Amino acid sequence: MLAIRYCREQKIPYFGLCYGMQLATIEFARNVCGLRGAHTTEVNPKTKHPVITTMAEQEALIASGDMGGSMRLGSYDCDLAEGSISRLAYGEGRISERHRHRYEFNNQYRMQLEGKGLRIAGINPKRNLVEIIELPNHPFFVGVQFHPEFKGRPLEPHPLFVSFLKASMTRSQEPKASLLLPCCWWVGLSGSSTHWFRGKIASRRHGPISTFSLSVVMT
Repeated sequence: MLAIRYCREQKIPYFGLCYGMQLATIEFARNVCGLRGAHTTEVNPKTKHPVITTMAEQEALIASGDMGGSMRLGSYDCDLAEGSISRLAYGEGRISERHRHRYEFNNQYRMQLEGKGLRIAGINPKRNLVEIIELPNHPFFVGVQFHPEFKGRPLEPHPLFVSFLKASMTRSQEPKASLLLPCCWWVGLSGSSTHWFRGKIASRRHGPISTFSLSVVMT
């Protein structure tokens, strides 16, 4: 949470995947909207401000212990907001991305968070679920509820990762950038670890990207 706040306040590129998007929502609710104790009901079921929670149809399943039947799995459409970082990265208005999660952005807090500057950049049109959050006055602060890594390939990287790396390289050229590393946060399957990457990446779709250096946090 401290790392997310630091990235938000210091204008450091941040890319949150799934739980990383949810944590970014919680951090914004607490420190920008003043919702003290805001949390996800996955961690604190008794929080006064459940900005991340389950959908109504999931609650009975979870209460009965049927966790497997309570996940949102597979591909879902997402409509992208005009002028958003995500819309620019994809180059189209409607996308489809793969999901594997149980908890959602709580729409009861949507107007309050938007009123303080959070941009809802992607919405599932069928169920009105928040898929992407952004900060408009930030070089790259994007959180997605889905898993873009499921659709990336070695020579066809996902457009959001490409956009994140470009923003990271721009940031790295600024003074003292070596002390302010970009951050990408998502749920990993192999336990908690921090990985350092330094190398070159090229894409037939997006062109050469050059050398990059970033910190990836997996939880």
